[in-house]
Amino acid sequence: MARKRYSDEDALKLLREIDVHLHDGLDVVGACRKAGISDKTYYGAVRRMGTRIGLQAQPKSRRSIIGATQ
Repeated sequence: MARKRYSDEDALKLLREIDVHLHDGLDVVGACRKAGISDKTYYGAVRRMGTRIGLQAQPKSRRSIIGATQ
């Protein structure tokens, strides 16, 4: 089966939808199931798009942390 790739707009829409479910009291896995994606897809989208919706994105490498402090 071909891999589904979400556009930036689709990823933001899914992250907002899951954020609403999380505020309603669901856990991440339950919110992802309701949105129709896996939790792995969710965490990948948060890592890639997190800063655009106000979530804190994880740094991609140790070098980015070191370079930011100098």
